[in-house]
Amino acid sequence: MAIVFRGEYMKAIPRLYFATAALFALIGMAWGIHMSATTDHTLAPAHGHLNLIGFVMMAVFGAYYALAPKAAASRLALIHYGLSVLTVIVLVPGIVFAINAEGEIMAKAGSVLAVLTMLVFLATVLRNRAD
Repeated sequence: MAIVFRGEYMKAIPRLYFATAALFALIGMAWGIHMSATTDHTLAPAHGHLNLIGFVMMAVFGAYYALAPKAAASRLALIHYGLSVLTVIVLVPGIVFAINAEGEIMAKAGSVLAVLTMLVFLATVLRNRAD
């Protein structure tokens, strides 16, 4: 039973990353269409970070976990996923607040979270090799 669960868990982590990446991409696309329709591109840096961190980074992480099932089976993979999502949720609105001169604390916190997220990924890659 544990082997079946582990196998499903190993598949669930990449799927979770890819599904979240697609969701962030769709939000980014809608936001881009809105900016284009209103011809107001003031928030383009936040939009760019949503696409880069929310879509590209999450998709890269998902691809790695799909290629390294042992890494996907670790508890660290789930922690990494949560940290990745938290990074997007804090950083993107933080950039919006910074652009609108409403404070930079969230952008700064989101930047630190982004670095931590990448450090967790580096540790994961160094601990596990792709099969």
